Amino acid sequence: MIVYHGSIQVVQKPDINHSYRPLDFGMGFYVTTVREQAVRWAERKSKIYDGASPVLNIYEMSDFTSDLSVKTFPEDLTEWINFVCKCRDGALDYKDYDVIVGKVANDKVFRVVDMYHSGIWDLDRALREIKVYPHYDQIAFITQKAIDSLLTFVSSEEV
Repeated sequence: MIVYHGSIQVVQKPDINHSYRPLDFGMGFYVTTVREQAVRWAERKSKIYDGASPVLNIYEMSDFTSDLSVKTFPEDLTEWINFVCKCRDGALDYKDYDVIVGKVANDKVFRVVDMYHSGIWDLDRALREIKVYPHYDQIAFITQKAIDSLLTFVSSEEV
């Protein structure tokens, strides 16, 4: 399967040590199966880093193997939002896995997670407010072992 990583540089050999902060699924190397989503990530990073050129990195991802611990979130967002809150709070639960797969929430996710996490909103309210992009996904490689065994760099292009 082809997956994409949006960046401001070519990433031929993803290195877990360059993950600079925890995101939805903790610290890891994030890819998606959706090209347009990765292009948006690259463009967003380009704006953050003073107009650096956005780069789309393309990889071939092998099927998951039985020696890897893979967490896939179901359609029900309850488990997902609780996991995201834990990760954003610094919990290390994500380190129980080599790879984590799930949906991508819209741009309001930070606000919703903050309101829920701080106790201003209960779970029902948070789940009503959060919306996921129906066709977007994210795959977080948490361990170098997972990257090395599943990802092969194909090419990159400026977008």
